[in-house]
Amino acid sequence: MIEESGTIDEFLARHAADVEEAVRKAAAAEIMPRFRQLAAHEVDQKSGPHDLVTDADRKAELYLTEALGALLPGSVVVGEEAVHANPATYEAIRGDAPVWIVDPVDGTRQFVHGEEGFCTLVALARHGVLHASWTYAPARDQLATAVKGQGAFLDGERLYAGPPTPGRDLRVATSHPDYTTDDQKRALLGLRTEGVAPRPCGSAGLEYLAVARGESDATAFSWEAAWDHAAGLLLVEEAGGAHLTLTGEPFRITGGNPLPFTAARDAATARRVAALLASAG
Repeated sequence: MIEESGTIDEFLARHAADVEEAVRKAAAAEIMPRFRQLAAHEVDQKSGPHDLVTDADRKAELYLTEALGALLPGSVVVGEEAVHANPATYEAIRGDAPVWIVDPVDGTRQFVHGEEGFCTLVALARHGVLHASWTYAPARDQLATAVKGQGAFLDGERLYAGPPTPGRDLRVATSHPDYTTDDQKRALLGLRTEGVAPRPCGSAGLEYLAVARGESDATAFSWEAAWDHAAGLLLVEEAGGAHLTLTGEPFRITGGNPLPFTAARDAATARRVAALLASAG
């Protein structure tokens, strides 16, 4: 069991490559064999027709739960599908043990439709602090990684988000209206202004990667589920970006955030987007 936060750095120095291997193997064993091969009985709805789960989600999460737990004895896993089955397991994010935050297939809707815009997300945190993350898009064979204080990388190359291009509309990926309250819809309307080009988001993990790469300028999301955000938030931070809630504070993976919130390729853009959201909310 890890007793000091510093020893997480030691664990990562020894085993970051083993985590990467586990993520790749989970995708190879449980996700990609089902890509564009799903039978009707392998797809179910959770909260509604836009909230899907497949056998690939369930089996990849089980694979990662076993593999990651074995790599770091004493750690716990908070996975999207396990929390759906037992919401109380989400409380581990606020506990003392190191926690693996897992979304086995982020972008399940795209996966079900045979599109490549999905990924596997893994983050390692303790006491609400993100220490490392892995974002793997298996259909594209792209792996983005980040370690706190050590930078963000895509397939081994350093990522620098950098500031947006002057004079160009800000490209902002936003929550789909189906997943927003009336108050959140009003806040998101603040982005419908001159100089901003909002659009509905796809896979959250890949939207964060686009920000970290400087291909997109910001996100504006209205939900807190840590498995969707943890990996990407660290990736954006380590690429030089920032994230803010409506009250101007960084997003907390432990919850209780004013929503919507933004992650952006630099601090100035994060402040601008947050201010627009707050002014309309």
